[in-house]
Amino acid sequence: MKQAPRPFSSLLRLLALTALMSTSAAYANEYAEITQLLKAGKPADALVKTEQRLISTPRDPQLRFLRGVAQADSGKTLEAIASFTRLTEDYPELPEPYNNLAVLYANQNQLDKARIALEMAIRTNPSYATAHENMGDIYAKLASQAYNKALQLDASNANSLKPKLALIRELFAPEVVGKGGRKTTVATTAPLPTAAPAAVAVAPTVAPSVPPTTPPPVAAVNKPADAPTASTGGDAASEQEVVSAVNAWAQAWESKNMSAYLAAYGKDFVPPNKASRAAWAKEREDRIVSKNKITVQLSDINVKVTGDKAVVRFRQAYRGDSFSSNGRKTLELTKTNGRWTISKEAVGG
Repeated sequence: MKQAPRPFSSLLRLLALTALMSTSAAYANEYAEITQLLKAGKPADALVKTEQRLISTPRDPQLRFLRGVAQADSGKTLEAIASFTRLTEDYPELPEPYNNLAVLYANQNQLDKARIALEMAIRTNPSYATAHENMGDIYAKLASQAYNKALQLDASNANSLKPKLALIRELFAPEVVGKGGRKTTVATTAPLPTAAPAAVAVAPTVAPSVPPTTPPPVAAVNKPADAPTASTGGDAASEQEVVSAVNAWAQAWESKNMSAYLAAYGKDFVPPNKASRAAWAKEREDRIVSKNKITVQLSDINVKVTGDKAVVRFRQAYRGDSFSSNGRKTLELTKTNGRWTISKEAVGG
């Protein structure tokens, strides 16, 4: 059967329902109410309710995500871009905001920005199938632009270029149904890890349905006695020291011991977004101590030690009250006066 052509730049659709597996009944009802308004094609009403809820919980990532969806569905593209951008800054471990930014950029034909956003989504969650397929569509659109440019510059290549252009145009041309209606394939993004309040994801209607996948259980290894799961053949004693330092950092975070947590970062640590060290420390303390309970579990630890420098890559499963995430993280550490401290922290790797 011939596959129906798919429009890449059609209107954004609501593509996944909220997973409310770890939220209270009150929050679950709020999320469900807003989601139902979006499904019913009432983004303006959804936006009003979302803004009302955010007055009392302004940092709620789920509500902020729903606000971005409602803004996008209301045609407020710039506001939606701003909402998702702020989410990537505050919660860089979540792939869905990056994916939605890519959708918005792609619909503005800002394909390079869309590609960069999707690269971040994939780096955050390498198994995020929707982001991979959307990346393929971005590359196809970029290829179309390149082929058109080549044809303009050298018409003698028409015999080789026109068949390629025809294939790409067939891929993205809308299939007309009835009076101007478009037949599209609705995608469903994979949810966040089990028990997380998964964000409602918006993706281009070019992506086919993707069945949700459940990641393997994450074994907790944030105990001092645990050893790295992999090493690069360096000094075993130094590697164990680095792992102990990382485990101590995770335990301080989990126990909300701010003095120990902040002490895990060295004097050479540069906070993200060019924030001052004091502002970064205050923001981290406000976010951590406000949680009733935090769990931080590390697995798949890989350590590389080179002299007084170390790079540690691992999978981090985090849960704080009703919010949880699971993704890759990289820490760079420096040994100063016999002590390993964090000099750089990044999502992915």
